[in-house]
Amino acid sequence: MNISQLNLFVKIVETGSFTKAGELLHMSQPAVSRAISTLESELGVTLLIRERRNGVIHLTDIGTRLLVMFREILNGVNKVEQEVTAEKGFEVGTIRVGVFPMVSAHFLPKIMRIIGEKHPGLAFELFEGTIEEIKHGLESRIIDVGWIIPPCNELETIPFFCDELCLVHRDDHPLQSRETIHITDLDNEPMIVCQGGFVTPIIEIFKEFGTTLYAKYNGHNINTALSMIQEGLGISIVSRTSLSLSSIPPNVRIRTIDPQPVREIHLAVPSLKESSHGVKLFLRTARELYLSESQIH
Repeated sequence: MNISQLNLFVKIVETGSFTKAGELLHMSQPAVSRAISTLESELGVTLLIRERRNGVIHLTDIGTRLLVMFREILNGVNKVEQEVTAEKGFEVGTIRVGVFPMVSAHFLPKIMRIIGEKHPGLAFELFEGTIEEIKHGLESRIIDVGWIIPPCNELETIPFFCDELCLVHRDDHPLQSRETIHITDLDNEPMIVCQGGFVTPIIEIFKEFGTTLYAKYNGHNINTALSMIQEGLGISIVSRTSLSLSSIPPNVRIRTIDPQPVREIHLAVPSLKESSHGVKLFLRTARELYLSESQIH
């Protein structure tokens, strides 16, 4: 059993394909099949069941349990490499980062550029998904570091950004006549709810004021929500940062809500103590770029 076999096994599971894993690792399909057969033979157990007709791959029970251990071994090897190279005065390795759309557009590129300029030996592998997918990736050690919205479960986090939420509605909506939009004004209003980290703070503030949240439509894409608002299908509460990255239709208005709802965005890792040099560098760079001095200390 060697590191190459473990890495191949993990890639097969992550891609769901012998062929795709082979392409990523520059191996032919026969070589991939031989390597997995050898690994299973050496261990004396079946790890994968492959349906020949449609190519679907299933993990056996022992394969599922060993997958977690193999990932820990590979993470350990990556940490060893980073420790050794850091001792020599430079950084190498791969940082696996979990992001959702607003973060990947607004924060991540600058962090990657700054790190890349100083440490060209570090590579990034991005995992884009929902907040829950990022949390799962961190908990299962598929991801090294990622942005999430509380609750944070067992993950260790650093507060990163406090994002103001605002109301978006069509310009002929009855709320347009109100000088101030209070959260109680939204009682039973047909709401287009974006799932990308907005749900928890919205539910909490509606509950605080005894206001009924009528989630008529659910989605993930802010631009889709804006198009639906443009057609008069409802109103929405979204982040100002996300809106700054979107094209606002001419008949759509942005209003401040009283009291001002916010969503907290945290940077999270499975364990700060066990994080590699590269991950700690990523956290330090993100904090220096985007956090105030009081937050850093």
